Amino acid sequence: MHKALATKLFLVMVSCAILCELPADDGRLQLVGVQKIWDQGAHNAFTDLVRFQGNWFCVFREGAGHVSPDGALRVLKSTDGTHWTSAALIESADSDLRDAKITTTPDGRLMLAGAEAMNDTSQYKHQSLVWFSRNGTDWSLAHEVGDRDNWLWRVSWNGETAYGFGYGTKQRGLSFFSVDLQGNSSRLIDRVDVPGSYPNESSIVFPERPGQPAFCLLRQDGQPNSGFVGSAAPPYTNWSWKKLNMRIGGPHLIRIPDGRYIASVRLYDGGARTSLCWLDPDSATLTESLKLPSGGDTSYPGLVWHDEQLWVSYYSSHEGKTSIYLAKVRPVK
Repeated sequence: MHKALATKLFLVMVSCAILCELPADDGRLQLVGVQKIWDQGAHNAFTDLVRFQGNWFCVFREGAGHVSPDGALRVLKSTDGTHWTSAALIESADSDLRDAKITTTPDGRLMLAGAEAMNDTSQYKHQSLVWFSRNGTDWSLAHEVGDRDNWLWRVSWNGETAYGFGYGTKQRGLSFFSVDLQGNSSRLIDRVDVPGSYPNESSIVFPERPGQPAFCLLRQDGQPNSGFVGSAAPPYTNWSWKKLNMRIGGPHLIRIPDGRYIASVRLYDGGARTSLCWLDPDSATLTESLKLPSGGDTSYPGLVWHDEQLWVSYYSSHEGKTSIYLAKVRPVK
């Protein structure tokens, strides 16, 4: 009897240990709420989101159309995530400013990144840019980063250096860049060895602990058109790639506190939509968990984990006009 009881206790202890290692939820994501936060431009699109000095900042492009010579980068500010006001509008007299991305720098500033599509393309078509601010309202002059006709997409900070992939807009191909705190950039990989004919948009998550790999979620058009997951160890100049199980657009990737990876992407099967998916980087598998209220012209999210919730900015035309939305999502307990 004593031996049998000891065996049962041992099995119970093993079961408890296994359960303690599993997430507290079953992988489902619940939409807590969603609101339209901006629709004042004729076309409002391509968002990003950051929390800075206790405030929310959402950035995006607004212009006359999806592609138009008057594109400008709008910066919205909110103290509570519900009521939003315009903090800044960054314009260009000779280019369409596109695809706003915003990050917090290690020295306590905001860095806004984007690219200009030149109205006069006789010399070059595109140039990536960054601006800096200490309050989200007053912004520096633009700093050119990367190379001309190479679109430096989204950068992620690792220590005092930001890294990102840029894709060629005249000659297809992927390069890898670094950007420092002064806005100076360097090309680290001339041509990234990734399969496919048109790699482009990307999002990188760096490890929390030294020695672990960084992961990149990469959009791939052309052939094949399935996305890819990249991984690299420091100094991040040698990337290996695995083909994803689906086609994606507008990718963004975040690691939540329990160590899992959530991606927000545009999915195409069954109609275009902005969805949240779990990413298993080892198996290169995306599993759709929650479709956000979206459709048509949509995607390009910003992601922030705050107060045990995922805050998601994105744009969509499912209600007619392309507008900016903010969703709050949490794992189902």
